[in-house]
Amino acid sequence: MGATEVETSTGLTAAEVAERVADGRSNAFTQQSSRSVSSIVRANVLTLFNGIIAACFLVLLLLGRWQDALFGISAIANTIIGSVQEFRAKAALDKLALLHAPHARVRRDGSVREVAVAEVVLDDRLVLRAGDQVPADARVVASAHLQLDESMLTGESDAVDKAPGDEVLSGSIVMAGEGEAVVVRAGADSFANRLAAEAKKFSLVASELRSSIDRVLKVVSWIVGPVALLVFNAQMFVFGGWEQAISSGDWRQAAVNTIAALVAMIPLGLVLMTSIAFAVGAVKLARQQVLVQELAAVEGLARVDLICLDKTGTLTEGSIVFDAEHPLAADAAAPGWRSVLAWYGSEPDANATARCLAEPYPEAPEAAPVARIPFSSARKWSAVEFAGSDAAGSDAAGSWVLGGPEMVFPDDRLAGASRELAASGLRTLVLAHGSEPLDEAAEALPADLEPVALVTFRERIRPDAAETLAYFADQGVAVRIISGDNPDTVAAIARSVGLDAPTGFDARQLPEDPVALAEVLERHLVFGRVTPQQKKAIVVALKQAGRTVAMTGDGVNDALAIKEADIGIAMESGAAATKAVARIVLLDGRFSHLPHVVAEGRQVIANIERVSMLFLTKTVYATGLAVLFGAFILEFPFLPRQLSVIDGLTIGLPAFFLALMPNARRYVPGFLRRSLSFAIPAGVVVALALFVYSWAATRAGIGEQELRTGSTLLLTIIGLWVLTVLSRPIDGWKILIIGSMMVGLILVYSVPLVTEFLMFVDPSVETAALVLLVSVVSIAAIEVIRFAHLRYVRRTARFDPSTTP
Repeated sequence: MGATEVETSTGLTAAEVAERVADGRSNAFTQQSSRSVSSIVRANVLTLFNGIIAACFLVLLLLGRWQDALFGISAIANTIIGSVQEFRAKAALDKLALLHAPHARVRRDGSVREVAVAEVVLDDRLVLRAGDQVPADARVVASAHLQLDESMLTGESDAVDKAPGDEVLSGSIVMAGEGEAVVVRAGADSFANRLAAEAKKFSLVASELRSSIDRVLKVVSWIVGPVALLVFNAQMFVFGGWEQAISSGDWRQAAVNTIAALVAMIPLGLVLMTSIAFAVGAVKLARQQVLVQELAAVEGLARVDLICLDKTGTLTEGSIVFDAEHPLAADAAAPGWRSVLAWYGSEPDANATARCLAEPYPEAPEAAPVARIPFSSARKWSAVEFAGSDAAGSDAAGSWVLGGPEMVFPDDRLAGASRELAASGLRTLVLAHGSEPLDEAAEALPADLEPVALVTFRERIRPDAAETLAYFADQGVAVRIISGDNPDTVAAIARSVGLDAPTGFDARQLPEDPVALAEVLERHLVFGRVTPQQKKAIVVALKQAGRTVAMTGDGVNDALAIKEADIGIAMESGAAATKAVARIVLLDGRFSHLPHVVAEGRQVIANIERVSMLFLTKTVYATGLAVLFGAFILEFPFLPRQLSVIDGLTIGLPAFFLALMPNARRYVPGFLRRSLSFAIPAGVVVALALFVYSWAATRAGIGEQELRTGSTLLLTIIGLWVLTVLSRPIDGWKILIIGSMMVGLILVYSVPLVTEFLMFVDPSVETAALVLLVSVVSIAAIEVIRFAHLRYVRRTARFDPSTTP
């Protein structure tokens, strides 16, 4: 059998097919869901945090105190938001598929028939034609100029010739020619399905905000139990001891007081505010054609300090365009060469590079060629022969060869000129002319070839690539280019967009050891001939070296690396598998959107850091109050509903607006440490202030309702001051926000319906004076704490000098 013929074979019989189907050796493959619905529900509902809130909520309902159970709304909202974002991630992963062909062509019982992809079996004989997608891994047994595009799988941009004995991978596309191949791996064992299965492993994006908040919740959840026992025991003794409280029914109020102390300790609103800030950021980015598939990715890109870029589809648009012609011989020697280039550009079987010649060379010879040898990626040239002049008078007679200079002229006579052009990032071909006829059977070059012209092509560079890379450089974000293409070509393109990359590193020389690999990655910026597994290994090595890594790409060959990266970014024009595993998708493919994503992430993380200090201060003082009032056997001075109102005025409502305000401060690691460095001392001051007030009021004989009214007023005043301190500088919308909260405070204490619901009474002069005195001392102490906190932050972190936390 010659290379230009397809070998015939009867293929499998019906009985052999049935036997393989029965044995499970078919291409049928049902991919497991990335994560079950029940596991998502369990992870977001059946938590210790939710268990505590649910228990408190249920106790209040059983006691008939639904007015004090308002905190349950925040817990429900947190659970819903967390579940919804994980369901969205699951839906994207479940759609992931690399094989899109609805049918496959196989030879069975001596005839060619179409079957469903799932019905292909091991040892089936696939019949491959232009446009087909290979349904299973197979070995070529017959080839007639069979060429496959494996770029989405391997990253190689050129079509690959396949000869008998070569392997073809499932998911690749037949670009030209035809052939037959015997299936060697099917179903779950095939390349495409193995890649999809690995990419579908569920994982949430790494989020410092989320992990820090989870750490706080975990600590609080474990100390809630002992504190609850301490407080409940104290409240029972406040009502005369266990026996007296149980017989009189006062144990109900003791339980309510205990729940008030416990709920105040849990930063319910912080989780909700973080989710809302992420969601609003995602909506704002969606207006700029940026799809955020997981909310925490908005924050994640603000933390990135190294971004890996795939060349094709990211720096370049993925298309080749004509660059220039470089004549090497006088027109008298071969006057028809431009019309020959026009023929190459207009022939029906022209590849992507040759088609670029159609526009600059429109006048092709009218006479049909008498012989031709199609392009082959193995020999890297094609040839055509014309018999005489065309009607336009352009003499195209003779044999013409278009191909790689080093392949057409192995004697390197063109080495200097072609290498100089290639080093500038241009794809270079030579057009050569000879008088000897073409030998189509031998597919050999004519012996008398002379170079006529060099023709150069270039990849279309994205117009926004250079500006975006300059932004990352200015922001201190390192860049690595990793591509499946030639290292020198990739390096030249990197230089054209402003990167200092004298040479590219051939990935075939990369070490496998992660530590050694990380060292190479620190020394070089550009890497070529990178395989999909190497892309993933590069991301892993960088992460192990302490980097926060973003990865962009559009091909299936990028999917594993995008999935492994801290933040994966895909182009809308990319493969479905790549978009499914990415955290962020650029819907219009514009690389220039990434600075907007970074800015949005910085706004979220900087604002949530400010807001977190409000919530964590509350957690600290609530814990301190519970311990103090439990240890000194004092009645807890708040009802749950009163604490809910205080939270709304001093934390919840202002935090909602503060979390969404512009903030361009650069991200600096250590969010939780900085927040606690203010929250702990401030919370201690608030707890001591309330304890001193309650102790003094109790000694002065102030009644229970007035005690609670004064405690609520004191806590509201101090809380509003903490809000003011953390909102500085106070300008613009902040004045309106804080002013509105103060107006709310006046309304809470003056509207009869509200005061009745909150069980407030008019404070006496003695109570008012005590509240004023303790407030002034507490405010002074908080000012000192903030001053010391700012000095600590500036000493331990490097913020932009123009901004403050």
